[in-house]
Amino acid sequence: MKTFDNYSLRAHNTFGIEARARRFAEYDSIDGLRRLLGEPFLHIGAGSNLLFTKDYDGLVLHSAIHGTEVIAEAADHVVVRAGAAEVFDDFVARCVECGWHGLENLSLIPGEVGAAAVQNIGAYGAEVSACIDSVEAVETATGREVLLPRADCRYAYRSSIFKSARRGELVVTYVRFRLSKRFVPDLQYAALRRHVEADGLSPEAVSPQYLRRAVIAMRESKLPDPRVTGSAGSFFINPVVSAEKAGLLARDFPEMPTYVVEDGVKLSAAWLIDRCGLKGFSVGGASVYERQPLVLVNRDGTATGADVLALSRHVQREVLARFGVTLTPEVNIL
Repeated sequence: MKTFDNYSLRAHNTFGIEARARRFAEYDSIDGLRRLLGEPFLHIGAGSNLLFTKDYDGLVLHSAIHGTEVIAEAADHVVVRAGAAEVFDDFVARCVECGWHGLENLSLIPGEVGAAAVQNIGAYGAEVSACIDSVEAVETATGREVLLPRADCRYAYRSSIFKSARRGELVVTYVRFRLSKRFVPDLQYAALRRHVEADGLSPEAVSPQYLRRAVIAMRESKLPDPRVTGSAGSFFINPVVSAEKAGLLARDFPEMPTYVVEDGVKLSAAWLIDRCGLKGFSVGGASVYERQPLVLVNRDGTATGADVLALSRHVQREVLARFGVTLTPEVNIL
């Protein structure tokens, strides 16, 4: 276990924003985590979904629990246990290499395994919750270890029990993934399907290695590398509106993409922002990314958290004024 006072968090958020924690601690075991409980804290992963707007006057915790192991296996699937601190894309790469399938569409998403389970990360028509068997966690009030089956995690679009009903009450330590030994490419996302077709491949000819490379190529073509240009990926959640609201918008904007979901109609936040003419719009050192307007970037490394926050609020105001739709940040703003 490592602890530091007055600790810089610049390396712990992919925006590359300078902020400091009064105290920072990293633990590599459940016993180490238990010894740190008892005072208010902020638990972070790789910081790929964080925006610091000020210093954090308290304890910041980070997991260093690593390791992967197969804990169950059958003819058609495996259950793999991964430590919360494992780099998520490294884990995906290993799964592809081992012939464990289901995570290919989530390739190159930044962050760590524990945070992936908390956020229910998703991309290209897939969500990580579809492959989660269960989640191991520690109750912050008691230090007791608990195992939550997937159904108890209450997964929904970019949400889970760890972000809602039990926010701050559970710290994820390990995630158990149920992965198939039989590969069936998930090509429901139209842009991914077009990419495959442009390469002259039929769905039957798509291998897991090809699918992973295709997803990586698509992400790299429109998303900044946070090691070069600071960002937190998609800043806003795609809004879900009522069928009635979607119908009214479609009447005025027939070209607007829509997706019917369980609780309404999902709109493309990127499309809404783009139609407001905001690509490249800047506040201080923060800009709307030219290639993907859903992404806000620390353009030249000089942006402050206040710059990014002001930019995000400007985007929200413009979209609300033109479309009557409220954008909700996916990023945790502190």
